[in-house]
Amino acid sequence: MIISLIVFLVGLVFGSFLNVLIYRLPLGISLLKPIGSACPHCNYKIKWYENIPVFSYLFLKGRCSSCSDSISKSYPIVELITAAVTLMLYSNFWIGWDMIITISLFYVLIVLSFIDLKYRAVPDYLLIIVVILAILVGDIINILLFTGGFVLLELAITFYIQNIKAKITQNKELENQRALGEGDMPIVGVIGGLLGVQLGITAIFLAAVLALLPAIYNLYSKKEIETAFIPFLSLGLLVTIFSGINLFTLFT
Repeated sequence: MIISLIVFLVGLVFGSFLNVLIYRLPLGISLLKPIGSACPHCNYKIKWYENIPVFSYLFLKGRCSSCSDSISKSYPIVELITAAVTLMLYSNFWIGWDMIITISLFYVLIVLSFIDLKYRAVPDYLLIIVVILAILVGDIINILLFTGGFVLLELAITFYIQNIKAKITQNKELENQRALGEGDMPIVGVIGGLLGVQLGITAIFLAAVLALLPAIYNLYSKKEIETAFIPFLSLGLLVTIFSGINLFTLFT
């Protein structure tokens, strides 16, 4: 119990660091300078006791102590997700390189997911890192198989959207729309490399089902918002790993 609590707290600390990556990397801000965090609204340098994961957010009631502007809820959410994932992986892996690499891989997926949610685009070097980590603990053949297969699927669906659906609906905006983002393909490959064919397809199917929820909401609320798919792919991977759900055996 004590060890689990320590692992969870360590996960909170790493989650705080992931928040730094999520904020700075898309803006091209150095990770070394400036040292320490600052309020994005008033540039107030946050004191160490105001930067304790989750607890400081609750203590400050989600507002900057200097300008009283609201602090994004994504900060404690990232910290709690990171802590939970760390504890889950620790509980299911022997301590060793495989655990360290797998946890690192999920940390990168968390960073990619939240950047994708905000910008609908992700840095290529993070995708390369997550693929390298997957190769170290997964099957490179399945990585290539899944990536190649979904490139062809994306090509076919994009052709339908741009050339058929656009003409049927008379919507010119669809002429430049793609079925999947370029950043989704490496994540699909990572899922295949980690889970294999059957569980990999299960995870991707689950991700697609989960992604339908915001897509339907946007449709009915008449919001033209592109759905970020990397968070759902990451969630599908996580759920499949820990639940062991397999569509191929579920219906046989």
